[in-house]
Amino acid sequence: MELELLSRLQVAMHDDDVAAMVVTPGADLRYIAGYDAKPLERLTALVIPRDGSPVLVAPALEAGEARESTFARSGGDVITWTETQDPFLIVADLVYDGASGAIAVDDHMWAQRVLRLRQVINDRPQVLAGSILNDLRQQKTSTEIELLQEAAAAIESVHRLIPSIVRPGMTESAVAHRISAAIIDAGHTGVDFVIVASGPNGANPHHSVSERVIGVGDPIVIDIGGTMPGGYRSDCTRTYVIGEASADYSAAFEVLRHAQESSVAFVNGQRTCESIDAHARGLMHHHHLDGRPLDDYFIHRIGHGIGLESHEEPYLVEGNTDLLKPGMAFSIEPGFYVPGRFGARIEDIVVCTEDGRRNLNTLSRDLMRIPA
Repeated sequence: MELELLSRLQVAMHDDDVAAMVVTPGADLRYIAGYDAKPLERLTALVIPRDGSPVLVAPALEAGEARESTFARSGGDVITWTETQDPFLIVADLVYDGASGAIAVDDHMWAQRVLRLRQVINDRPQVLAGSILNDLRQQKTSTEIELLQEAAAAIESVHRLIPSIVRPGMTESAVAHRISAAIIDAGHTGVDFVIVASGPNGANPHHSVSERVIGVGDPIVIDIGGTMPGGYRSDCTRTYVIGEASADYSAAFEVLRHAQESSVAFVNGQRTCESIDAHARGLMHHHHLDGRPLDDYFIHRIGHGIGLESHEEPYLVEGNTDLLKPGMAFSIEPGFYVPGRFGARIEDIVVCTEDGRRNLNTLSRDLMRIPA
């Protein structure tokens, strides 16, 4: 663990009267300790006291992996436990060896573990660690931003292959199979999701894939993402059409494209998260499709944070009045979804900077035409 990160964590713990933080496998543990631990039934937990040095508690059979973590290689203490020991009692001893105050548990800790921990520290209130960790994780370092840039470039290289992959007569699942292979070939270690939503399936933002046969004139929403070797994620959506789209679809798509590009340009540190969402809706509202304002068909928030998780803070949605801050990385992805007809979405990853914004994506946002 970097000393600067530990210092920032412990300062925040003092401010929130948190005596200790307990972090189990997941993105928070990887962020703090550089340890991509397996989420197994045997407890692995990093215990961070408000004062003093953190300790990693790990099963004996995972000792080798734990000692290869960035945390251990940087001199962090690792305590291992055997099959006949209760690791929660070890964690409790570490938690009690410190000041009074609440015990913070990571936001994604299994309920079973939250309740067992409560049993062994029954005189200490529990709070979510996200109130501390999310603020730190939201503002990416320059190293993290470059890792996200590499991820963005990798997934864009897959999108550039799609016109050579998709042909009329193919099923969505066949297209998705080839895209998945391309995601790995582009340098990802895993495929997080592949959405190939053609024709009326495009009206479902999280359709995934089906055995529907793609036909001439079909718009296709393709939203893809994966995990890079360093753990950071990619996520990019473009919309394609086989041949020519209908006139009303093409007109609506141009409004969407303008709204997306304008919303990216609208990003700076003086804006609230919700204002980016409102900006796009305002631009879409004046265009009508099937007798309704286009923003009526925009049924999700405009964006989500991205980093070690595909979706993380900040969320750009009505009601989130937090100001954007330099280092925040998030998607800008307005869309429209007309039940029974079609859908469209355009998604870039954007970083708020000291002087505005940096778009990590360079791929055209036009409606991508594939020969019929």
